[in-house]
This record gives sequence, structure tokens and C-alpha cells, in this order.
Amino acid sequence: MLLQNENLSKLIDTLDLEALNRLAIPAARVQNRSLSFRSCLMLSTHNLKHLGKIPMLNAECIILNLEDGVSAQQKPYALRLCAIALSTFPKLDKKLVVRINALDEGGIEEIAYLNPFMPDAIRIPKIRSVEEIQKALELIDENIEVHLSIETKEAWLALGALAIHPRVKAYYLGVLDLFADLGLSQSLLTPDNPTMQYMLSHFMMTSRACGVKPVSFVYQDYKNNDGFRHWLELEKMIGLAAKGCITPDQVTLIHEILGHSETEMQRCREIVKLFEEQKTNGVTGFVDERYGFIDEPIYKGALAVLKNLP
Repeated sequence: MLLQNENLSKLIDTLDLEALNRLAIPAARVQNRSLSFRSCLMLSTHNLKHLGKIPMLNAECIILNLEDGVSAQQKPYALRLCAIALSTFPKLDKKLVVRINALDEGGIEEIAYLNPFMPDAIRIPKIRSVEEIQKALELIDENIEVHLSIETKEAWLALGALAIHPRVKAYYLGVLDLFADLGLSQSLLTPDNPTMQYMLSHFMMTSRACGVKPVSFVYQDYKNNDGFRHWLELEKMIGLAAKGCITPDQVTLIHEILGHSETEMQRCREIVKLFEEQKTNGVTGFVDERYGFIDEPIYKGALAVLKNLP
């Protein structure tokens, strides 16, 4: 595999950008259109060792990161390695999303470079206006999804208006940047704080009302699994079903807590079966001994659960 090629490591060590360009050859990719992912694992694209592990990772969505955590000097090389990774994995059971830099900070050039490599989605950071989204839509290949980072006060205020095109598929809450932009202390970042509960609830409800997938924020204290669990339990109670993360251990916890239990899935399957059987006889409201009254809203709720299974 190209990402495990010893010569590629040498090129990175010698900072041979032109040689990396020659290795970055677009290949036909099968786009992963699924939006049922729960875990979004951040990978910095300047780390060749991490990129080579992509097929073995248990995350359902991989964020190939070109922005925060990649130095200005590393960004040109990270971009080429990102493209090589996309070509190396033409078909995956995980979604590959590239988080570029802000449009006016190199993002425009990164989009132009990445378009031929066809990531499943391109994630735009620091969005402040609908006009920026329109510009991104014009620049990004029409077969690539557009995802947005919600991390400025302008994006927060316009949350309900940002989904201007069906290609806008997901919002990612960047809570640290958003708090900084709002002048709020990070001491508010606790699961029992009403401000955070309101923020997560508003983010979830507004995103879903727009037909966009909401992805909760990355929890930075990656060694504190108990703290991470508390956030996940709150987010599940609120209705969020996806979260950003930075370690495989966090991925495991996300799948444990944000998934549907087998009991719940079996209940939904049986409700769907019962309703569809009754509907063929012209009955759309009836009482079942196990599940009580079943009508069309109950049926649609069960269908929604099954539709969003990973």
C-alpha cells in the first residue's frame, strides 16, 4: 500500500513537495453517502503512520484534518498526503471527510486540489455567512457533500438558514471556538450547565429541522473516559446521535452509548411489520398487546430509528 511505502516516508522527511505531487494520482472512488455514522475520528493528515491505519480504525467517519493541529509549514505536505490517502482507499465502509482551512486561509486552493480525489465530503470551518457557503458549493465538485463547522457567532445565529442546498449534509459543533467568539469562559463546559444543555438542544433541534445531521463537539480531555461518558449520556438524552472524537477509546464509548439497544431495534422492527400488515387491511390505528396503541406517527418513528442504524 502506498501509505506504507518506505520511499514515501523519505520524501516527507526531505520535504520533497514535487515528488509528493507526482505520487498524488486521482483514482476513481465509490462515494460513501451514508449519514448514519456516530463516531467522527479526527486524524491530522501530516501523520503518515495514522493515515496508514485508516482501514483498521473502528470509527464510522474519519475527519482528515488539514486545519487546526497542522502547522503552516506542514499544511502543503499534509494536503498531498491527504490526496494520496483518498486515492489509496477508493472504497471504504467509513466516510472520509476532509476538513480544509477557512476559504480565505487556503481553503479555496485546497478545494481545487482535492476535487479530483473525490473525498466523500469537504468540511468548511469558520463559516460566517450564507454567501461563503454559496461560494463553497460553487467550488466543490457537485458529487462531494458539503459539511459545515459551526464555530462562529454568525454561524450560530444563522444556524437555521445555512442549509441552502441539499448537498449541505452535516453540521459539526465547534464549541471551544464558538465560546471564544462569544467571549464565554470555558468553565461553562460541564454537562450540568444549563447553557450547555440549551446549546446542545438548540443545535440538535435546529439541525434536524433543516434536514442536516448534527455532530456534537470533540471532547479534548481524551484520558478522562468518565467525563466523556457523562457528555455522551447527556447528548443521547437530548437526541444527538454523533460526536467528534480524537482517540479509538472515545470511538468505542460513542458506539456503546449513542447506539440503539437490540431491544429497541427489535421493537421498531416489529412495530413496522405489524403496522404494514394492518395497513394492507385498511387499518392504520390499532392496539397491540406488547406495544400498546400503534398508528402512523408511531410507525414513522420506528422507521426513522431503523433508517438511521449504522
